[in-house]
Formats: sequence, structure tokens, C-alpha cells
Amino acid sequence: MFSSIFDPLSIRIIFSIVTSFLLAMIIAPRVIKNLKSRQIGQTIREEGVKEHLKKAGIPTMGGIIILIPLLVTTLLWAKLNPYVWFAVAVTVGMGLIGFFDDITKVVNARSLGLTPRQKLVFQILIGVGAALFIKMYPGLKFEMPSLGIAIPSSAVQIPVLGYLDLSWFYIPAALFVIVGCTNAVNLTDGLDGLAAGTVTVAITPFLLITYVCGHVIFAKHLGVAFINGSGELTIICASMIGGCLGFLWHNSHPAAVFMGDTGSLALGGAIGAIALASKTEFYLAIAGGVFVCEALSVIMQVSYFKLTHGKRIFKMSPIHHHFELCGWPEEKVVIRFWTIGIMLALVALTIFCAKRIAIG
Repeated sequence: MFSSIFDPLSIRIIFSIVTSFLLAMIIAPRVIKNLKSRQIGQTIREEGVKEHLKKAGIPTMGGIIILIPLLVTTLLWAKLNPYVWFAVAVTVGMGLIGFFDDITKVVNARSLGLTPRQKLVFQILIGVGAALFIKMYPGLKFEMPSLGIAIPSSAVQIPVLGYLDLSWFYIPAALFVIVGCTNAVNLTDGLDGLAAGTVTVAITPFLLITYVCGHVIFAKHLGVAFINGSGELTIICASMIGGCLGFLWHNSHPAAVFMGDTGSLALGGAIGAIALASKTEFYLAIAGGVFVCEALSVIMQVSYFKLTHGKRIFKMSPIHHHFELCGWPEEKVVIRFWTIGIMLALVALTIFCAKRIAIG
């Protein structure tokens, strides 16, 4: 809406962060009050960390506090194009899965929401649709200006080599990115401020990455792909940052609201979609390393438990609960995970920018 008035992208990025943050701060008290009145509260597993039992009943589904500002801010400040609509569609689709999961838990107090199989089926449908869109939609163009060539839609950017064409293997790879990222963020949402803070840290490098990929001169200088129009994805990144910061105001320890699956699935889908649209899936694995570790800890725990008929690698998974049971206070676990996330984000940015050394 305002993108034509304030044309420079750098200005719109700043306005997006501020707008999204202010919207989140404005609607948060109303959303929390409404969730409380409808008794939409958190369900705590009895076999979980005992200190968390006191969190039972705290309003959940607070991801709305992030999603509404994200969508409104994107519509206000972004120049809407296929990349933006793609990321918005994946975000909304995953958010709806989370919404129905959270609602199911509320309607049936004994229910844990949608079954894992149901959620996975819906996520796969969205993931396949996302992969096919990136690979087959004719309006998307990917180029390597440093090499003077166009690259196939099934390619991914990697350090030193520039890009790697996965051909039809791109479909399962892209599906894995979307579904994996969505569930990894969901698994990380277990402590006050952990998921929202880690998402903020992980998406921040993509402000620069998507900006560079959408600018032909910068892309050529760094030897990365130029994707005309992908620079508008920076607005979604900025909107996520502002919304998450506004949410953290109420989600920091002791939390007054949780994002629920409504927020965690949507944010995971958004990050995955941005990585696909900018061909930076490899860098997502680094910048989102905390999410990767959280997901791997669950996979390792479940696999080892089945193989050894009841033995465990960790005291509890996801791994943030393991450190809690080792005696770390919740706030310390969160801050240390944020710190690791910041370091990984810097590593991802360094590798991304260091490509020009190899191409030189």
C-alpha cells in the first residue's frame, strides 16, 4: 500500500520492523484477554518437566500476536509479487494447521490436538505445493550474474561452487526443508521466549541475504544468485522480527502467553519458504542450527529408545528440556540457546559473503 510512496527498500525494511512491533504491542493485551476469557490455555504433559506444571492454563494460540502484524505489515510495505505471495501462502497454510491443532485441544480438553499423522499429511501437501511452485512456476527467474548465466529453478546455492542443480531431486529436498523447518521450530517452542527469540535471531541474516539476492549489483559482486523481485522478501523478514519482538514482550519469563502451534508452525513455514524462494536452503541449516539440534535430539532420542527397548540418550527431549533436568534454570537455557543462535547466524552470513573470495 505504502510501497510506492516510500520506494527505497531500506526505508521500508525499517518501517516494517517498527510497524509490526507496534501492532504486536497494541493487539497483544486484547488477544491475551480474549484467550483467557475463552479459556484457551496451555496443556502441560504430566510426564514433562515438573516445574512446568504451574504453566498449565496460561493462554496459548498467542501466535496470532505475531501473524496479524506480519500479514498486515507485509501488505502495507511490500511490493507484492510471486515471491511474497508464495511466502505468505505457506505461512498462512502452516498457521491454519497450527490453529486447528490448538482449537482441537481446547474443544476436547483431553485431546493433544491433531494427531501427528494428520499434521504431517497437511504439512506435506503444503510442502509439495511449495516445491512445485518454485520449480515449475514460469514467472520465477534465477541468474548468476557473476557467471553470466541463468540457473535452473531446481538449483540451490552453496558456498564456493555457487550452485548445485538437484533436478527432480529438488522436489523431495524442498519438501524436506519446508516440513523439517516447520516441525523444528514447533519442537523448539518449549520454554518462555525460546522459540520467538530463536526465530528472531535465525531470520535476521535473511534480511541481508534476500536483499543481496534481489539486487543485481550486490549479487554479482558476491557471486550469488540474482533473483529479481526476491528483495521484497526482506519485508517479510522484517515483519517477523518486529512481530516476534512484540510477542517476546509478553512471552519472556514468566510468560503471560504462549504462541502455540498457531505461531510455531506458521513461523517455521515462513522461514522455510523464504529459504526456498531465495535458493538459500544451505544457509538456513546453519542460521537455524538451534532448530536443527532440537529436531535431531528428538529423532535420536526416539530412535535410541526403540532400538534399546527403553534406554535414553538424553534425560528428556527436545534437548532444551535435557538441560533443564541437568539443573539449568529456564532463563539460562533460553539465553544460552539465543547466544548459540547468534553465533550460527553470524557464521551463515560470513559464509554467504565469503563466496566472492572463491569467485574473486
